[in-house]
Amino acid sequence: MAKLLDQYGRPVELTRLRQVQAEPTLSGVRSILSGHPAQGLTPARLTRLLHMAEQGDATAYLELAEEMEEKDLHYLSVLGTRKRAVAQLEINVESASDDPRDVENADLIRDWLGREELEDEMFDILDAIGKGFSVTEIIWDMSERQWWPSRLKRRDQRWFEFDRDNGETLYLKGLSGTEDLWPFKYVTHFAAAKSGLPIRGGLARAAAWAYLFKNYDLKDWITYIEVHGQPLRVGKYHTGATEADKEVLLRAVANIGSDAAAIIPSNMMIEFVEAAKSGGGTGTDIYEKLANWLDKQISKAVLGQTLTTEVSGGSLAAARVHDDVRRDIMRADARQLASALNRDIVRPLIDLNRGPQKRYPRISIGLPVSIDSKQFAEALGALIDRGLKVEQSVVRDRMGLPDPDETGDLLRPMGAPDAAPPPPPP
Repeated sequence: MAKLLDQYGRPVELTRLRQVQAEPTLSGVRSILSGHPAQGLTPARLTRLLHMAEQGDATAYLELAEEMEEKDLHYLSVLGTRKRAVAQLEINVESASDDPRDVENADLIRDWLGREELEDEMFDILDAIGKGFSVTEIIWDMSERQWWPSRLKRRDQRWFEFDRDNGETLYLKGLSGTEDLWPFKYVTHFAAAKSGLPIRGGLARAAAWAYLFKNYDLKDWITYIEVHGQPLRVGKYHTGATEADKEVLLRAVANIGSDAAAIIPSNMMIEFVEAAKSGGGTGTDIYEKLANWLDKQISKAVLGQTLTTEVSGGSLAAARVHDDVRRDIMRADARQLASALNRDIVRPLIDLNRGPQKRYPRISIGLPVSIDSKQFAEALGALIDRGLKVEQSVVRDRMGLPDPDETGDLLRPMGAPDAAPPPPPP
């Protein structure tokens, strides 16, 4: 029996498919604990962290990318919006041809895509949008006498590293060094926001600077509020006040901030002086404007626009233009995701159960195409009458019709004779 090869020409060890390779360890290089590099982050430290990622040690950068989603609510929101927009798109499978064997291959893929967990698994795979790449281990099951990906288990990107020569080949970290990823065991997804090395293609790298400066801005803003948020309390005493009188007044002024009440002699006085305002607004305007500006830059990087997150202005026409830009990004994300699934799910599933094929079914992800069924049918009929050759599977996919069950009650052209009843059993 010929050795089964994966999509890269490597021999597939079937015994390994039922094992787990990238499980976490209590100690060592695959720990679930984080170093939390966002604490005390400075421009110099961020620069060093990004340089280390380029040179092959991306652990701190990936930990920062994770913390950014936890600590910056705006970044969490827009990144989650982008990932969910793709994870919830319609997934279609196109048969390689109308050959019964190709149709069966496509049906096998459709059966697997019908799993309830799929949307959550797609969301995890799309974590590559922020970090540049994601690795999902395929948990194979053979309980029904066929190879079946029962789960796609997300694996922490920190447990992997890129080849330091080419910056593209992924390896699994281990106690004795790096290991090759086992064939047919992983969905590796690379989401490139820009051309270049995968580790530099994630949105977190670009958003990290906005995250850092926004943190500085919020720290200064809170400090300002602590100082100027309450009016200045000024106690006034008469010229003949004794030291004891002054101490009574000082205690009253100090305690009024927390107790909101004080008792002082009638010949003393407490005034509340409001913080000075400039330009018709408060002194916090500059901090708020900077925070909003940085949020808008993150929205542009992640969603391609700002109007869906900022409702302060913009016309309906402008919103539609911006929505088109966002759909352009969504289509690119969907195309990259479909490419990963075709490479790492479709081929292994078909090869393991039906053997290597010349052509494979193809997954496509996108918004459902709205067509006028009557207009499409009339145009197609006219083209076929003129000699155009079209496979039935293509028409069914375009119309959203499933493949027919030949044993079922099938519709027939008008005027066509009824099908002969099946012969009685012997």
